[in-house]
Amino acid sequence: MPFINAKFSDTVTPEKEIEIKSALGEAITLLGKPERYLMVEIEDNRRLYFGGRNDQPIAYFDVSLLHSAPRQSYEKLTARLCEIAKEYMNVDGSNVYVKFEETENWGYDSFMF
Repeated sequence: MPFINAKFSDTVTPEKEIEIKSALGEAITLLGKPERYLMVEIEDNRRLYFGGRNDQPIAYFDVSLLHSAPRQSYEKLTARLCEIAKEYMNVDGSNVYVKFEETENWGYDSFMF
């Protein structure tokens, strides 16, 4: 039951949005989670500052998931999210933050997992 909120400082075109959504769907499998349950939110034109500056493209990914995953899987997903930011939005990895949040309680379709 993962959720990825992807925030970008620049504009995401409709074409790029679909490409990013698809790339995130593939990437989530690195945590052993199926794309089938992945929810994605893509926000563009965010007022993001990194190190007090905003003169370069910036990205922030907030990844929430049911339970947890091994640290090695988080490292692999972090690397992939940085690649996605670079490939689709020209954001250098040094301007990307990734946050992971684990929960034991997740509801879906009127029941709890």
